Parts: sequence; structure tokens; C-alpha cells
Amino acid sequence: MRLGINLGYWGAGMDGDNLAVAQEADRLGYDVCWAAEAYGSDAPTVLSWVAAQTESIDVGSAILQIPARQPTMTAMTAATLDSLSGGRFRLGLGVSGPQVSEGWYGVKFDKPLARTREYVEIVRGAMTRERLSYEGEHWTLPLPGGPGKPLKLTVHPERERIPLYIAAIGPKNLEQTGEIADGALLIFPSAEHLEDTAVRHLRAGREKAGLTMDGFDVCPTVPIAVGEDINALADVFRPYTALYVGGMGSRKQNFYNQLARRMGYEKEATEIQDKYLAGDKNGAAAAVPHELIDSTTLLGSVERIADRMGAYAAAGVTTLTLAPSGFTLDERIAALRVGTEALERAGLVS
Repeated sequence: MRLGINLGYWGAGMDGDNLAVAQEADRLGYDVCWAAEAYGSDAPTVLSWVAAQTESIDVGSAILQIPARQPTMTAMTAATLDSLSGGRFRLGLGVSGPQVSEGWYGVKFDKPLARTREYVEIVRGAMTRERLSYEGEHWTLPLPGGPGKPLKLTVHPERERIPLYIAAIGPKNLEQTGEIADGALLIFPSAEHLEDTAVRHLRAGREKAGLTMDGFDVCPTVPIAVGEDINALADVFRPYTALYVGGMGSRKQNFYNQLARRMGYEKEATEIQDKYLAGDKNGAAAAVPHELIDSTTLLGSVERIADRMGAYAAAGVTTLTLAPSGFTLDERIAALRVGTEALERAGLVS
């Protein structure tokens, strides 16, 4: 199992620290550094800056939002980043959510699976550097009856096939991801529930495409906090968990809330969402079960974290992406170092 690092969103007050974290992860031999975007900083700018100041670590978008860009623009960005980084770019895609898609981009959040499939087909087609024509429900290239003509990408990426990941949570999205992508970006992964909530759906998609799980990257992001007081460490992530389970999306369309329910927390997920949407964020955080936090994070000593890493590897994780907590750079760097030490203690270093 390999390790990654997730910088999250740029512009959260720790930008200089984020670069230092990426550089330390590079020095420690982490496999990939991911950056996110929502409606603030964009991922490609951050990744180009990180790639320019690191040596060997891959840089990946987790995620580039599908409603934010035409698929050919994404192909251009991927090819450029791969070329500039010397073949170190990984393309992570996702549909975002209805609030961001419609509220920020003005793009209707409908038929996300069909849109994702077409988007990936166009990106893959553009990356072949052949003249591109496409006829789908959501995109047609070139537009009929006008001056447009089939064009081909002029940039030469380092690799013919850039690794393509999709952020997936729901069963249908996971199955399609297994079918059409090279990896899956997961969030709130519980090693104990991962087979039922994710891996079996990914495997079904791979089988549909005539493929196995060999070479497919199962890549969840897991917060990590080091210390002896497990309860206190878990409390650090209460607001984070409450935000996603309770407030990320609408009452009817909250993928994270639905995931918590599939993990067996139906009653708790309802309570968290009710309180969060009513404006009681503290109450929502207090309602998050300790077991939910503990099972979806890495908390405690090096030995305890090593045991949890072993459970993730046994559940099918191939790249475990860490999101180190801490109010200072030293704390985040220390968590990174514990990550590598725990991986070695778990016997998972290849």
C-alpha cells in the first residue's frame, strides 16, 4: 500500500505550510500529493506550483469539478500539467454537488452518471491526439451546422494515458468508476465497511468492462492525528464530520449522509442533518458517534495507526491518502512522519 497526502483547499490560511507539507511528503517518499477545489482556489494552479517545487511526488486533482470546465479544457489542463511536471500528474474528476454545480457554475445537476461517462470519453479521446469528434446527449463536437471542425490536441503529454480517477460515493457511481476509470477517490472510508460500501461496487464495474481489480487504485482520504487521548483526537474531527454528513448538499441530496446510513448510522445521520440544517452546528457535531469518527480516521499512537493501516490494506486500499491535522506546521509534519513509520511497522512498504 502506498501513501498520499491531501492538501485540501488552498487559501485556508496555511498556504505556505501546505507547500512545506508537500515538500516534506516528497522527501519522505509519499506517492502522490492531491489538491482540491470547490468555489475558492482552483486545483491546477496549486498543483503546478507544487510540482515546480518538488522532485518526485505525483500531483493530482482531487477533484477537478466536471461542471466547471468543458471536457476538452480538462484534457488541455491534464496534458499541460503532465508535460510541465515530467509525467507526474493524475487527473481526478467529480461532479461536485447540486449546490456548487447550480449555485456557483450555473450548471444543472442532472444525470451525473451519464455526464461523467461522456466527459471521460471526450477527455480520453482528446488525449489520444487524434482529431476529435463526439456525439452524445450532453456534448457534441464539433457543433453541427457551423464553422467548427474536428481538432486535435497540440500539447504532447509525457504519457499516452494519464491516470484518471473519479470521486465516487454512491453504488451506481462506484460501479461506473470501476468500469471507466483507473482509480477511485473515496471519502469517509471505514475499513470494516469498505467491501460493502465501495469495493464490491468497483469490482462489479471492472467485471462489466472485462477487467479485474489488478492495477486499479482504491484511494481514500483519511484524516490522521497523533496522540494518546483517542477521545480528544476524535473530537477534533467532529465539526468536519458534521459538516459533510449534515450540511454538505441538501436534505434530499447529501451523498455523505447516505454513506453514513449505509454504514449503519441511520438514526445518527438523521439527527446530525436535522441539527445542522436547523443551524445548530455544535449540536450536530455533538451528535456524531465516536465510532464513526474513529473508524474513518487514523487516531492514536504509531502502533494503533499501523494496525488501522493494515486493516485498510486488507480491505483493498492501494493508496491511503492522509490529511494530517494540526494547528501548526510542526504538528502536520510530525503526522506525516508517523504515517511513514506506521506503514513500515505494518509491513506494507513495497
